[in-house]
Amino acid sequence: MIRIRGRVRSLGLPAVWGATAVTYKLACPLAQQTDLPARIVTSAVFFAVGTGLILHARRPLTRELRQLRRVAGAAQSALLRPLPSRVDGLDVAAVQVSAERGAAIGGDLYEVVATEFGVRAVMGDVRGHGIGALGTVAVVLGCFREAAHDEKDLGGVLRRLERALDRHLRQEHPAGDAEEFVTLLLVEIRADGEMLALNCGHPWPYRLSRTEVAQLAPGDPYPPLGLFPLPDADLPTAGLGCLEPGDALFLYTDGAQDARDGRGRFFPLTAVLESAARDAPASSREVLTRVGTALRHHIRGAPADDIALLVLTNDRDAPLGSAGNRASGRGASAPGDTPLSPR
Repeated sequence: MIRIRGRVRSLGLPAVWGATAVTYKLACPLAQQTDLPARIVTSAVFFAVGTGLILHARRPLTRELRQLRRVAGAAQSALLRPLPSRVDGLDVAAVQVSAERGAAIGGDLYEVVATEFGVRAVMGDVRGHGIGALGTVAVVLGCFREAAHDEKDLGGVLRRLERALDRHLRQEHPAGDAEEFVTLLLVEIRADGEMLALNCGHPWPYRLSRTEVAQLAPGDPYPPLGLFPLPDADLPTAGLGCLEPGDALFLYTDGAQDARDGRGRFFPLTAVLESAARDAPASSREVLTRVGTALRHHIRGAPADDIALLVLTNDRDAPLGSAGNRASGRGASAPGDTPLSPR
């Protein structure tokens, strides 16, 4: 009953304005005249009525848009939840920005968890962006958060992700016409700093040290998940070397390296990382801020594709598994709190 009354009230004013316009046109002598002054007055009356109707209709639409943005923000917090500032001796920072105007989340995903096997991280990119990619992002992240603790090797984690994605695609596209896929990079950082990875069509990460910045590309990646099945044989991990104290591992999606400026020039990601590394020792947040600021100045507007960045820095002299280096709380790496965020 309350909802019906609200709708009646919302329709009352437009009805009055419409009745006024019709009455003026049919009953007012001035509206029947055809000279120029009479036509100007008639046009002004209908313009005022039309403007009032537009303004009246805009208010509920604005309220609905605000509500949708709040829902999108809640979805972002649930899916890309703020990462802890420290995970098992690693300093952590991350950011994600959607390419879709008005969307708080896109098709990029990341997560970092401390397990008995070491710190495990995922960085992924779902085909497409914006609200339409939310379902796949939720499936991949939900599966990773469970499998990372259950599986003793990254190959087992990747197979769990493949099965979860296959089920999701069959449910969403029963006819088998899905063209959706996900690029993924799985990384495991052990207590002694040794890094292992499995890559499914994703850009390889960078390692930032005091002496050099190098992209770690130990081999050809597997195809993105969803395009072709993984091999039936074992999935051997690729070694990424050792993350020494003071070193940082930089993970990203291709929206960063493919970002272009007004002249069509690609973002110089390697050069920006080298500039950030020269200021070492730097925290993950400082590296992320430097890259985010450079990206924002390069594109000068909303990105053409979703962008996600993740930095893991070994800032302790002790081994990563030492007591007292566990995650210290959440909330320091909320998505969108660097200069890369839309303004």
